[in-house]
Amino acid sequence: MIPDRWYDINGVWTGSATLLPDGRIMMLYTGSTNESVQVQNLAYPANLSDPLLIDWVKYPDNPVIVPPNGTETDEFRDPTTAWMGPDGTWRITIGSRYNKSVGLSLVYQTSNFTTYDLLEGVLHAVPGTGMWECVDFYPVAINGSTGLDSSANGPGTKHVLKASLDDTKRDHYAIGVYDLATDKWTPDNPKEDVGIGLQVDYGRYYASKTFYDQSKQRRVLWGWINETDTETDDLAKGWASVQTIPREVLYDNKTGTNILQWPVEEIESLRLRSTDFTEIVVGPGSVVPLNIGQATQLDIFAEFEIEMVSETKHEKYGCSGGAVDRSNLGPFGLLVIADQTLSELTPIFFRPVNTTEGTVETYFCADETRSSEASDVYKQVYGSTVPVLTDEKFQMRLLVDHSIVESFAQGGRRVITSRVYPTKAIYGDARLFLFNNATGVKVKATLKIWDLNSAFIHPFPFDQN
Repeated sequence: MIPDRWYDINGVWTGSATLLPDGRIMMLYTGSTNESVQVQNLAYPANLSDPLLIDWVKYPDNPVIVPPNGTETDEFRDPTTAWMGPDGTWRITIGSRYNKSVGLSLVYQTSNFTTYDLLEGVLHAVPGTGMWECVDFYPVAINGSTGLDSSANGPGTKHVLKASLDDTKRDHYAIGVYDLATDKWTPDNPKEDVGIGLQVDYGRYYASKTFYDQSKQRRVLWGWINETDTETDDLAKGWASVQTIPREVLYDNKTGTNILQWPVEEIESLRLRSTDFTEIVVGPGSVVPLNIGQATQLDIFAEFEIEMVSETKHEKYGCSGGAVDRSNLGPFGLLVIADQTLSELTPIFFRPVNTTEGTVETYFCADETRSSEASDVYKQVYGSTVPVLTDEKFQMRLLVDHSIVESFAQGGRRVITSRVYPTKAIYGDARLFLFNNATGVKVKATLKIWDLNSAFIHPFPFDQN
């Protein structure tokens, strides 16, 4: 859809589709008007038999929702997929802001997708989080292994509320309970509420949205990887920003505190030759090359065990010092998109830390500070703590694709997306290494690594000859 009407002339922005029981599809999207007011508009497919739904028709009486009284007219956007309430009518939520700093999501009710009533109060609000963009709201099964339709609720169900914070450009989420009677959502842990707790992805990632795939009964997450080089570079290459590999989302019933994200199974169709490494011992301060040849497109499973070689002590470490900052129990992990001389490398690593309470807290991190010899790109250390249960080894899965690394720790409890710009570690010169920069442990690593084929994206339908 292009911005060609007064109600979207300044931009056709984020929207969401709802599949109705009779097969119709309703798309609500944000338009920026000729006066820069953000309004919500309705569109529907011109031809439902088109498998790609290329052409859309804008509802002639748009907009269908305008900013309510008291709302900043330029901070009201990104409607969600609708869900069915117990009264048989649909609901959507829209992100907004109150009093310049309170992030919130409003709830609207509709029976026909053309007229809407604003419900009293808000679905949820968190002071100090600023404007909520790209709000996402969906159910997860507490003890299930499949996704849920957006209208699912009842016993055994929690709801995830996610917001993209315009102030920080980070995607945050929390798990909680949705009250059908009041249309209010309450976080399980108020100390980790939306915007002040868990992130969807701790790297270069924003504006994510999920949808329910009814054919495979899964909830699939898409996210946006934006650039960190210069606008001049983007213009020169003719494109900017990509989407992540789609991820399936489930509730983590082992911890009960977070979601799990995992690459959709279709990525496995790209796997080519595999290489196994079993129980490679990496001593303190060591780097071990993994001789797999070109290492630009990989799917890597890695498992680590540690063995103490010196006395442990309490240390105050995290991700911020990167992989060069040595501590007793870490860091250890993989050097991806590295050249042979290690002048360029991107470490993805664990750093266990002894706490003052005598327990071990584990950080999962990605260090971009030496990822490129280019001087005009943003290079950061990303990461957070990750739950590692007592019966678990340290586990990571990495998807490496030339200049992007998507890193999944402990089955997807934490995810970090890295956008890097190597100048030497490219194509046939990209290599893969194990490393252990801890001072007090030996690391034993077991890996399975696949070369990945290109996806060979074609127009549809494509010539199969």
